[in-house]
Amino acid sequence: MAKRILVPLDQSSEAERLVPFVAQVASGGQATVRLLHVAPVPEGWTDEYGRVLAYADQEMQRLEAEGLDYLRAIELQFDSASVDCLVRLGDPVTEILREAGAFDADLIAMSTTGRSGIGRVLLGSVAEQVFRKSKTPVMLMRTGEVMDETETVR
Repeated sequence: MAKRILVPLDQSSEAERLVPFVAQVASGGQATVRLLHVAPVPEGWTDEYGRVLAYADQEMQRLEAEGLDYLRAIELQFDSASVDCLVRLGDPVTEILREAGAFDADLIAMSTTGRSGIGRVLLGSVAEQVFRKSKTPVMLMRTGEVMDETETVR
């Protein structure tokens, strides 16, 4: 049974569908859960005249605060499990794998939309890349509709 579970969340309802399952597993197995949100590295914002509206460091602080607020709301679904929340900035795959190592995770729990065929090839998937590159076991929970092999990607 996993004792340290990393749960990357991207603020999508699909990703959040696995939270009740992880909460049940974690409370039954007395696991520690780390909720992770990875935000993109911001650039400074300027208007059409070149005036600076927000500096990159200000935007980083905003993204981190918003990410923590989001994760703390998700944390409420975990009744008896020990949960901590972390926001990282960067490439999602890189940061998820880095955090799995830093947290010494026994399991990475992620959702996947279940695309198949050409949809998966063209669009790729953070979950699939983590699954392929991770040294930590990855549990993928399919949360979306499976596309037919002949269906076009929208």
